[in-house]
Amino acid sequence: MSEANPILSGHGVGFLAGERRLVTDANLELAGGTTTILIGPNGAGKSTLLKLLTGEIKPAGGEIRIAGEALAAVPAWRLACLRAVMAQHARLAFPFSVYEVASLGVDGIGRALTRQRREAIVAESLAAAGVIDLAGRRYQTLSGGEQQRVQFARVLCQLEAGRSVAERQVLFLDEPIASLDLCHQLALLDMSRSIAARGVAVLIVLHDLNLAVTYADHLVVMDQGHIIAQGPPAKTLDDALLRQVFKVDLTLSRAPAPGLPFLLPQQHRARPAA
Repeated sequence: MSEANPILSGHGVGFLAGERRLVTDANLELAGGTTTILIGPNGAGKSTLLKLLTGEIKPAGGEIRIAGEALAAVPAWRLACLRAVMAQHARLAFPFSVYEVASLGVDGIGRALTRQRREAIVAESLAAAGVIDLAGRRYQTLSGGEQQRVQFARVLCQLEAGRSVAERQVLFLDEPIASLDLCHQLALLDMSRSIAARGVAVLIVLHDLNLAVTYADHLVVMDQGHIIAQGPPAKTLDDALLRQVFKVDLTLSRAPAPGLPFLLPQQHRARPAA
């Protein structure tokens, strides 16, 4: 992917855990208005790379820049306005209501926002995430899928509040649809594309290859800590890569225009046992 001035870029980024290298020489640019989807098997380094790009952990090598500045040099208050993160798991020790959890996205973020505007942002975000009817419920009483949708509302709040400080923003979503039913999976991914259409750079970690190629403008494939392929989905995913990275002997099909690849797992069941 090429943009003259990407919102976020990482060059030669690496990370070590003890003597184990979890990410090696990763190069990635996140462009405004683009949805980038990161795929790969378990343990490929996807979540570690995302944590590096968000500033949650520090790289062992390489450079990460956001909005033209070194990521490590951006103060926490401004970073909160530049990027919002929905992690794989969110644990709360206190009995917050759904409304209070979403409100965490606007607390201390933004510039000169009135109380009324902050309350409006929370209500709008809860509605967009499809959880406005749960606003008064205790977060801990919700199902896993409902909690994920509340966390999505929280990052929507953060992006909207942060826009009063930073026009160029990044949204990070780490396996955001893992606990969602099909209807809400599609709704969340549709909303993510809408956010990208407003000029935000969106990075999503997914495991579902069919959804990945459907929603990605830019597909990034990781394996054993390396980015081994990236580009438009139709030009990036092929049978050889499936065998090399995902260790499955399946054949990609091609849908009519725009010709995106898709998988039919029934092929696996149809093959006789070796």
